[in-house]
Amino acid sequence: MSTSPQFAAPSSLTVVGSINLDITATAGRLPSPGETVGGGVLRQQPGGKGANQAVAAARLAGTSRMVGAVGRDDAGLGLISAMSDAGVDVQDIARVDASTGTALVLVDSEGENQIVVCPGANGSVSLEGVTFGADEAVLCQLEVDQDVVLEAARRARGFFVLNAAPAAPIIPELLERCNLVIVNETEYELIPALRDAPLVAVTYGGDGSAIFVDGERVAEAPAVRVTDIANTIGAGDAFCAALVLALTSGLEYSHALAAANAVGADAVRDSSSQPALKPLEHYIEATRTAAQPA
Repeated sequence: MSTSPQFAAPSSLTVVGSINLDITATAGRLPSPGETVGGGVLRQQPGGKGANQAVAAARLAGTSRMVGAVGRDDAGLGLISAMSDAGVDVQDIARVDASTGTALVLVDSEGENQIVVCPGANGSVSLEGVTFGADEAVLCQLEVDQDVVLEAARRARGFFVLNAAPAAPIIPELLERCNLVIVNETEYELIPALRDAPLVAVTYGGDGSAIFVDGERVAEAPAVRVTDIANTIGAGDAFCAALVLALTSGLEYSHALAAANAVGADAVRDSSSQPALKPLEHYIEATRTAAQPA
């Protein structure tokens, strides 16, 4: 059985998905229903699973492209500027007559979080005028309309990846068009159709990650232990970007997982949802002995 995907390595990664302003309150612990917890620290920062993945990809590979939508408000302009400054090609981000997407985030001292997302302009994401080249990998999530994601899958000419988060039933045609699906262990349990998918990567938090081919676990890699956790919000998104880039660079499954795990570990040490990251080559070299077969 092959332990690496069979496709030509793309020269770029395009992300189609959500762009949010994260309004984060950090406190010693998360409140119970009906409870008020004082002493919080408030911050605003760029977020949204799509934007997080595009920025992570740009920091790992030097560049990426984002397809999404923001409002015509100051928040939208600021988010576009932040992505551009990180190396993301922002020409396919539309500005629409809706409020920019917003996530209200509560984070405790251990980095655990609770999130409420207000989609806003993310409900207006469109692929009108957008084309994908044969040398592009396309990465989507489920924070925008699934019909838009399906259209991206239909148009994609290279490697198409779905981060099936947040968990939801997946349109059968969309699943059929996925070259790779990435989920965490909870999402894997909530989406039974993934049991028979051709290629699925699953993250298990402190227990690492694994790849399944037609339901069979064929590769895994251990987690990188982190004691100084600052924020877990952007870690999964950084993992997704890193795994796609690692696989499309030709790494075999277990090494690609190990490199992506190392990227995720760096991400949780950063308080930002769009953390600072080293080039992908650093993580590839650092994990050459960490991978192991299933």
